[in-house]
Amino acid sequence: MANLLEWAEEADSTHETDTFFADVIVPLPLPNLYTYRIPKVLNQVLQMGMRIVVPFGKSKVLTGVVRRIHQQPPKSYQAKYVLEVLDEAPSLTEQQLALLEWMADYYLCTIGEVLNVAMPSGLKISSESKMQLNPNGLHSEVPLSDKEQLLVEALQAQDSLNYQEAAELLGMHNIYKIIKSLVQKEVLLLYDEVKEKYQPKVVRKVRLARAYVLAENIETLLENLAKKPKQGDVVLFYLNQVPVLQDWTLNESGLPKSTLTKAPALSNSALKTLISQGVFEEFEVIVSRFEDDIVLPEKEVSLSPQQAEAIEAIFQSFAQQPITLLHGITGSGKTEVYIRLIQEALAGGSQVLYLLPEIALTTQIVSRLRKFFGSAMGIYHSKFSDNERVEVWQGVLSGRYEFVVGVRSAIFLPFRNLGLIIVDEEHENSYKQTDPAPRYHARDMATVMAHLQHCKVLLGSATPSFESYYHAQTGKYGLVQLKERFGNAELPEINLNDLRDERKAKTMHNHFSSTLLEAIQARLDKQEQVILFQNRRGYAPYLSCQICAWIPKCKHCSVSLTYHLYNQELRCHYCGYVEHPPQQCPACGSTQVETVGMGTEKIEDELKIIFPHHQINRMDLDTTREKNSYQQLIQDFENRQIDILVGTQMISKGLDFDNVSLVGIFDIDRMLNYPDFRSIEKTFQLLTQVSGRAGRKDKKGEVIIQTVHPDKVVLQKVIEHDYIGLYESEIAERQSFLYPPFTRLIKLIVKHPEKTQSLRLAQTLATQLRQQIAPKMILGPEAPVIYKIRNLYHYHLLIKIDRNAKQLKALKQFIGQTVDKERSNKTWGKCKIVIDVDPL
Repeated sequence: MANLLEWAEEADSTHETDTFFADVIVPLPLPNLYTYRIPKVLNQVLQMGMRIVVPFGKSKVLTGVVRRIHQQPPKSYQAKYVLEVLDEAPSLTEQQLALLEWMADYYLCTIGEVLNVAMPSGLKISSESKMQLNPNGLHSEVPLSDKEQLLVEALQAQDSLNYQEAAELLGMHNIYKIIKSLVQKEVLLLYDEVKEKYQPKVVRKVRLARAYVLAENIETLLENLAKKPKQGDVVLFYLNQVPVLQDWTLNESGLPKSTLTKAPALSNSALKTLISQGVFEEFEVIVSRFEDDIVLPEKEVSLSPQQAEAIEAIFQSFAQQPITLLHGITGSGKTEVYIRLIQEALAGGSQVLYLLPEIALTTQIVSRLRKFFGSAMGIYHSKFSDNERVEVWQGVLSGRYEFVVGVRSAIFLPFRNLGLIIVDEEHENSYKQTDPAPRYHARDMATVMAHLQHCKVLLGSATPSFESYYHAQTGKYGLVQLKERFGNAELPEINLNDLRDERKAKTMHNHFSSTLLEAIQARLDKQEQVILFQNRRGYAPYLSCQICAWIPKCKHCSVSLTYHLYNQELRCHYCGYVEHPPQQCPACGSTQVETVGMGTEKIEDELKIIFPHHQINRMDLDTTREKNSYQQLIQDFENRQIDILVGTQMISKGLDFDNVSLVGIFDIDRMLNYPDFRSIEKTFQLLTQVSGRAGRKDKKGEVIIQTVHPDKVVLQKVIEHDYIGLYESEIAERQSFLYPPFTRLIKLIVKHPEKTQSLRLAQTLATQLRQQIAPKMILGPEAPVIYKIRNLYHYHLLIKIDRNAKQLKALKQFIGQTVDKERSNKTWGKCKIVIDVDPL
């Protein structure tokens, strides 16, 4: 950036034919690309897909990505200069840039928003505010306070300080008044230091100086250190770890300094002395943040006849069309099919992407895949640090990782030769991003990538989304089925436990039926494991006064506060608001304030009382916030260190535990009554997936579903394992009422601090949209069940568009323009309008 003026002067002296411009994507929600002038010294350097530093506005600098290079200056503004190039080679490929543009167009957002989500934050730059002495200032002649004088003296010694360093120096939290005073006195200058966020991992190592590598010199050294035993111990320890006498070249790699400093018998001061005397030398090496696993020879995966037939059928399907749906029941061995397909793709020289819906699922799958692919496999998910994600990104670019396992954000990785995408558990809602824009669905983006990258896509599930199964039935996708469990394992027996009978007989134990408790005890007696599913975390959904029925509510949202026993707090799961549980009712003063309902924390707590001699753990968002917490829980359960695992829906997603013989399901009636056209489908999927955790391998599994509505059709279909029957009845109903897959949906979410304004804005949008779209195809505006979140009142509009509409693009443009018009209308004040294409 210091060369900006030189570049500008140089560029101005060149002929117009030597002037080039770059259209740049900046990671901001802006509709257009910005054009920047390329300094002449960069004409032969800059390429499409490279990251660059560009000025934006009066004082900002941003990381942008070059979309195209040309010689047409912008007509409406003076192009600023590119400040710096961050890459030696492009960080984004042509296919990636095309995907970003497609997503911005389809999801009615800006390409800057897509870039902001797609590119790891570690690949962007950050600016840090710093201060230095004004070289033209008269700091020796102006009156300074003691604190100001201390800061000036520090800057005379250190050249520059950041705000945190200055605050620590002065022993103050708020130093802005002092800084403002020194700036006004023209003593200080403030500036932003721009730097890349990504920092490679550096390991400090030590090795013997070259003069001491030869055997006779080592012998002399040890003789000289005979009277300095602590230093001699350090040298002998090094020689034991690095046998340079056998192979002197090993000394080049040295030993991590921490190995010596952490050795209990060695003296750190002795090591320092040896370094200062030139016996050892220090050096740094850049290393990977990931363990360098030994690349194992590929093992031949063992396949059943049914799996082998499925693989052959998939290849035949791929010969006809790029996308195939693999419908395999739980426990049918889809993972083994995936492994063989991955091996075939890699052998053919192609890259492979394996998508999973949840981080929890990557833990178990990765350990299985490591046995076949070793260090050739990369892992990419949001629990990784910024630096770790950058290393995987760069590993894909460099070719180190030809095969990546990841969650939805992995679709943005810079593959150059992608041959196969596997979307496991393709029905899962976790593939859909809800905030921020783009609100994309990774499964759908995989199908788009099939066309952009000319690759094949395999969608896999025991309970495919009805949309995917419809596309397979109508020939848009290929269809392959696995109808038997691997290794002759049987599907679990599913029983409906009618809680009405238990309550009449007074055999309920809090929230546990006697049937479920007896089944748990029987399994524990056999040293088998149990999974209990409750799709609500926390201790209890809410508290309630038993006298006046008062319920604590969130101050910012239209929901009750969830009680968390462990932290002794009432918490809103929408905005994070927290307050302490009251000792007495604030409305009537009664002390009879009790918990109502149950969450995973309460179930865990009660189980520990009922089964005090057994290990009980919980897997939900509250217990898996740490980076390796998923992995530790799953590992403990696999190693049978946990007898009963209580969890939310994250335990339903493809996990495989061979000692689980019983699954208990709570509170399923709440899902059945949720106002959503997909509620029946989602309930069936969730119940089937949770049930599939029981009875793997040679154990006959049992599932007990506690319900007060055992006659519901969807529950009968779950018992019968009848996916097809449920699909046929639901798809007919969707066709009648014009829901996907027969239409496309776009939801508009209007948010405003004032309820009346929110409704008026939603009504205005509905009126304008009905001028171009049939009124029956626009539902609402309606307030959702939770109508207030973070002090904003919500209203929803649901727009249906015929899937075969000839003017689909024009209709979407009309919707986008209508929304943009109202967003810019100052009448609405602090309004927000969210466009959600293909909402869940």
